[in-house]
Amino acid sequence: MPVRRRRSTALAAAVATATTLGATALAALGGATTASAAEAPLADYELTWGIKQSYRTYVGMFGSFTASEGAGQAPGSGAFTFTDGTGTYDTTAHTVDLAFRGRLVSASAAHHFEVTLTDLRFDSGAGEITADVTTVDTSGATPTKKGDDVPLAKVAVTRTMTDMATTLTTEAGEYLGSDGYAGAAGDPLTVVKKTPPTTEPTTGPTPGPTGEPTTGEPSKEPTTDPEPTDPQTTPATREPSPTASTSAAPSAPATTAPATTAPTKGEIADGTLGWGVKESFRAYVVGTVAKGRVTVSGGATQSAGNGAFTFKDATGTYDTDADKLTATFKGAVNFKGHESGGSYGLDLTLSNLKATLDGGTGTLSADVNSLGTQTKGVVLADLEAKSGDLKAAQDVVTVDDVAATLTAAGAKAFGDFYRAGTALDTVDLSVALSDDARLPDGGGSDTSGGTSGGSGTAGGSTGGGTGTAGGTGSTVGGTGTTTGGSLGGGSLASTGSDIPGPALGAAAGAAVVVGAGAVYAARRRRTQGRSAE
Repeated sequence: MPVRRRRSTALAAAVATATTLGATALAALGGATTASAAEAPLADYELTWGIKQSYRTYVGMFGSFTASEGAGQAPGSGAFTFTDGTGTYDTTAHTVDLAFRGRLVSASAAHHFEVTLTDLRFDSGAGEITADVTTVDTSGATPTKKGDDVPLAKVAVTRTMTDMATTLTTEAGEYLGSDGYAGAAGDPLTVVKKTPPTTEPTTGPTPGPTGEPTTGEPSKEPTTDPEPTDPQTTPATREPSPTASTSAAPSAPATTAPATTAPTKGEIADGTLGWGVKESFRAYVVGTVAKGRVTVSGGATQSAGNGAFTFKDATGTYDTDADKLTATFKGAVNFKGHESGGSYGLDLTLSNLKATLDGGTGTLSADVNSLGTQTKGVVLADLEAKSGDLKAAQDVVTVDDVAATLTAAGAKAFGDFYRAGTALDTVDLSVALSDDARLPDGGGSDTSGGTSGGSGTAGGSTGGGTGTAGGTGSTVGGTGTTTGGSLGGGSLASTGSDIPGPALGAAAGAAVVVGAGAVYAARRRRTQGRSAE
């Protein structure tokens, strides 16, 4: 259950009522006692908020997030979800006050910080998100900082409580490690009621919203409470699905069953591999630090929004009885950035990708060309599937969400930009075992040879904007500062990124000030000879 709030919810409701009715009305109503009587209990709510995309990108580049105890994170370094929200609904002021379960830790061993959020709360009357926050400098250079009910963001509350605009507070900047976050636009916030699945079929056909907030005051809440949107849309989307599934189910096997069945071992007829390399790396390349671009060629495609890549036309062998698979894919992707005088400090091409699986584990390798030096067959990542079984369905073997972990050789290929053992984007693999088999859609939307990203504006956009001139993708940091600016409070001079300064060690902070591009280029030059081995 959520931690009990330290200030009285009855008092908070009374304050909200006073704002609406006036102080004299509050006195006439008998103060907090009357406000408490106007509250109805709420339960089973869920809150989704990403804090700020540039903050997630920064942490993902140099560390990781760990969500537990009821919290979760969407794939691809997405937004965070906090569950089991309980609290009260003020039927007079029409406000909600909810506390959520979940623990979120952002940490980086390289930059010596660990930030923990718990007891996340949403108060629509106050229009804010609060949390208990603990910030630890793991190097021991600064003392641990703790705060209860820290206001992290102001919220532009709407009736539906979906996609509400947020603005980060000064306190958010203090605890997250950068004054630049203060006043910056945060990610949108959504608060919805999660109806238990067992009750949905019975409430779906009936006017579900009237019973939404349980036993409080059904006649008032459907028209005033923000929550009816979710119950209305949930049954609507579910009612057509049984009809669609029952009608489609018989026909699908009928058309595909006559197809010839492939043997249990042989040569792969076709296949696709979906992989984003690493989301934070893609964002870095097109962001305001590298000011670069991502280009696909040779039949590879990239999803919109600087998304993941799809490599096609697989060749190789399979053995479903032995659960073994070796597949090589066509297509290439090039990462280019840190341009100076027509040359680039970052120029990395991955091509001829090859995936192997044996009982659920394997490797992902590629030909690597970095700054003109090519090395073939570099094992970039160790792979681990959720299951060791390779099962064919309609002559297609599909293995999704395969965990990929950077190897020591892969770290060298990236110029030691990431350490060995770093989690890369997951791999989606589909191979056709016969010419008649039909592969799922690869998902790439850019044409072969297309580019993503472009040159960003110096200094970055205000508040850590996510766009770059000439392309999509998020920046590594946030508010940029002018060249020669101060490092005080965590703002970084001349880099165009808003990397939390207080959390950085002295050496790491100096390296960032000099410029991530210079560091990367220097590392690549030092390792050029070694990577060719």
